[in-house]
Formats: sequence, structure tokens, C-alpha cells
Amino acid sequence: QVRLVESGGGLVQPGGSLTLSCVASGRHIMYSDMDWYRQAPGKERELVARIYAGGMEDYADFVKGRFTISKDNTKDTVWLQMHSLKSEDTAVYYCNFRGTAYWGQGTQVTVSS
Repeated sequence: QVRLVESGGGLVQPGGSLTLSCVASGRHIMYSDMDWYRQAPGKERELVARIYAGGMEDYADFVKGRFTISKDNTKDTVWLQMHSLKSEDTAVYYCNFRGTAYWGQGTQVTVSS
């Protein structure tokens, strides 16, 4: 079956950095657009970044210039590099095969001093 496993979250101070990883199995990422979403307590899940199958990237306005999405098709892995983190970035972060019901368990990012 298709599985996505996110990792790399943790506690970081404002202004700090984290890199999240998403490893896919059961389906190769090569042919799919891949998304990173996040969900904060009491809020709806929101799209953070997208990397298209061809490698082009897109970002939500609130992370432009701070986050970078990347991938390695050979490793079936997608990363989200996060810099200049703010308290409002605190959320559970999920990866997703775009337009599908395939989600991982999420990884918690907490930005706090």
C-alpha cells in the first residue's frame, strides 16, 4: 500500500531552522506533484509548498523566502527546509501526493522560546 512517512520535526527557537523529510513507499514520487501541508490547533490544514513532478516549485505567501521544497526521485524523498521560523509556523506538517488521500502521520514542529 501507499505510505508516506514524515520526520524531522521538533522544538526550535524563533529564527531557527529545521528540515523535514517525507519518504514514500508503494508509489514513486517521480510522476507526481508532491505537497507539504500543515495544520495548527483549531485551524484548517493549509498548503505550504508544492514541488511538481518536473521539479518546479510553488509556495504559500506566508513561507516565501523562508522555506524550500526539494526532492530526490531516486530516494522517493521530499524535503522541506525551513528557516527564520516563527511561532506561527507551529503545526503538524504533512506530505501528500497531490490530489490524493495519501497522507503520512505528520511531524510536529514547535517554534517557541
